[in-house]
Amino acid sequence: MKIDILTLFPEMFDGVLQSSILKKAQEKGAVVISTINFRDYSTNKHKTVDDYPYGGGHGMVLKPEPIFSAVEAIPGYDKARIIMLTPQGERFSQKKAEELSKEKHLIFLCGHYEGFDERIRDHLATDELSIGDYVLTGGELAAMVIIDSVVRLLPGVLGNEGSAKTDSFSTGLLEYPQYTRPEEFRGYRVPEVLLSGHHRKIERWRKKEALKRTLLRRPDLLAETSFTQEEKDLLEEIIKEIENQK
Repeated sequence: MKIDILTLFPEMFDGVLQSSILKKAQEKGAVVISTINFRDYSTNKHKTVDDYPYGGGHGMVLKPEPIFSAVEAIPGYDKARIIMLTPQGERFSQKKAEELSKEKHLIFLCGHYEGFDERIRDHLATDELSIGDYVLTGGELAAMVIIDSVVRLLPGVLGNEGSAKTDSFSTGLLEYPQYTRPEEFRGYRVPEVLLSGHHRKIERWRKKEALKRTLLRRPDLLAETSFTQEEKDLLEEIIKEIENQK
């Protein structure tokens, strides 16, 4: 995969791109990531990239010329997904991360000030994404979140390919509780079923715990999930247990 990031602050990405999974992914050749300062594409002698909004109003708006020029200078831009980071965009999700991980080329547009000239949205961007219902200073942090989420799904990036498949949201549910050694710590023991070596019982326990955790913490996710008969039976069991505890 190739990823290009258009930003006014490329230095913000230095630590993120040179650490942890993103660094390893680049070293393995799974992804090539570049940052582009679109101020370099301003034709104004002062290198300005923003201007006052037509019709009046607060703040400044990013001009279309430098962003169009910066994108069009990228080889193969016309076949890329061009993603605008904006509070008005579609809410980013694991499903969207999986979709984007199948692409060959992603271009991220990191906004600032009062946002983008609408012509960038209408005639350049192919996608608009938001990472939540809150306001950030710019699109850089949102781009980092999305890039990390997408790159870890690329083949060969994670040491254990099964890890991504069982992460929270990947199955539509929150992940079940995890334990490691020692078996007992300060009087707190690992659930006996996990020490039993009985794979079917362990699988059932994990499925039940994932359903229970999702029901208690994110019940909204259950409305979007298709259940097997076993999962329906487990949910009924969980609900009865909760009611009996009241």
